[in-house]
Amino acid sequence: MSKKSFLRSTKRTLLALLKNPITYIVIAFVALMVVLIDIVWRYEAGVTMENYGDSVWNFLIAFVAGYYDICVVTPIGRFCSFIILISGILLFSTITGKIASMFMEMQMKKDKGLKQLKNLKNHFLLCGYRDGFEKILDTVLRSNPDITPDMVVLINDTASENIEQIKNQPRFKDLQYVSGDFSEEETLNRALIKDAERVLIIADRSKNFSQMEMDSRTVLAALTMKNLNPSLYIAAELYDSKFQKHLEMAHCDEIILTSDYEYSLLATASSGMGYSNVIRELIGDDADSGILIENISPSFIGKTYGELRASISNGSVLIGLLLNTGNFYRRRQDALREAQKNPDVKRIIDNLKKVKSLKSNDPILAPADDFVIQRHTKAIFVKGKKNDSVEVV
Repeated sequence: MSKKSFLRSTKRTLLALLKNPITYIVIAFVALMVVLIDIVWRYEAGVTMENYGDSVWNFLIAFVAGYYDICVVTPIGRFCSFIILISGILLFSTITGKIASMFMEMQMKKDKGLKQLKNLKNHFLLCGYRDGFEKILDTVLRSNPDITPDMVVLINDTASENIEQIKNQPRFKDLQYVSGDFSEEETLNRALIKDAERVLIIADRSKNFSQMEMDSRTVLAALTMKNLNPSLYIAAELYDSKFQKHLEMAHCDEIILTSDYEYSLLATASSGMGYSNVIRELIGDDADSGILIENISPSFIGKTYGELRASISNGSVLIGLLLNTGNFYRRRQDALREAQKNPDVKRIIDNLKKVKSLKSNDPILAPADDFVIQRHTKAIFVKGKKNDSVEVV
């Protein structure tokens, strides 16, 4: 900073102080204390005090500690010392009360989800609220062993009592909470959306929304999130399949059509073949059994499905592959990096078009043994629960 800039800054600061009425109150208070110290010394000199320093010491003890170290005896000295004592008590109690109020306000803001989150990275966002929310939380934590409660951020606009009731339970006490509309940029920024890794948007029933309103807010939220953090992995729930295209255009990585699943489950149950029981076992909330999706070793990229299946010996059954995993942004970055190895504009455009046309997380069940495994592919397994016994009648 130059000398002129420093002088201008100092001048502005002094002018602001002179215009502030609190400045004159502080000056008047300090002047009053100095006058009281002088009066006490004048009346107590040679009686209880030997020098002016004793009067200053008497002031410090009375004002700061709230008691008398020197017992003044003259009426005027006692009166002035009493004013000093009361002034100190009032000032420090005001300061203490203000500090306590600030801490209480900060805690209340945190409990009500109004505070900006800090020091979070690669966290998981759970947006929306509805009945049975605790079970959703339980299932998320059990299905994702890599996620601890302190890495989960809830974003919704439900009554604060509902969140307090959840956080009062020991297993959920470390959850983070942000109150507000999860489709708004300001709310998402408070949840550190730019540092998040994954998000699950559930159909929000925190207010009296219609199904169309819920789906519209889900689409708007997905668009806003991808704009703020293109590398964010988004899974979103929809009621109406007509909104699916909008989510695909927003490059949503997983789309859950709840109503379609419900209708399919009811239809399969009507056959009397026990499909619903099988499906329940396959999609259970146990992270170690049912349908499992796991990474494929890089050494198998370019090899065949048959070679991968022959290598499995851990008790799991390989039933297929999940193609084009990850999100659009990362695949686009990979396509650009690959194209840069051969800097050809046409090649870059072709790669980007190919990426854009791919369907994210596309499952292929029981492919032919000669199917070649490409990058961004994961393996789909079925695995039973440990120590399961089957009784045949």
